[in-house]
Amino acid sequence: MTVYVDDAVHPWRGQRWAHLMADTLDELHAMAARLGIPRRAFQDKASGAHYDVTAELRERAIALGAQAISRHRERELVKAVIARAKAQGRGEAP
Repeated sequence: MTVYVDDAVHPWRGQRWAHLMADTLDELHAMAARLGIPRRAFQDKASGAHYDVTAELRERAIALGAQAISRHRERELVKAVIARAKAQGRGEAP
């Protein structure tokens, strides 16, 4: 099982943001807790189950074992990870 963090490309409030996703919700919440992200920051909307993380937190997640994925170079993997996150957000996957 794996935790993923995509490119930090989304500008918001003066920072670049990425998405933290995982093969399972348990893994996702565990990594978020290790990063000090409160559970209230969890998003399970139509965009899929994820946490938004700053570029700095993205680097910490990678140091803790998250797999960096690129929306530009690994499109098929990113599509699969996002599809799984969307299913999790709908309650269709672990």
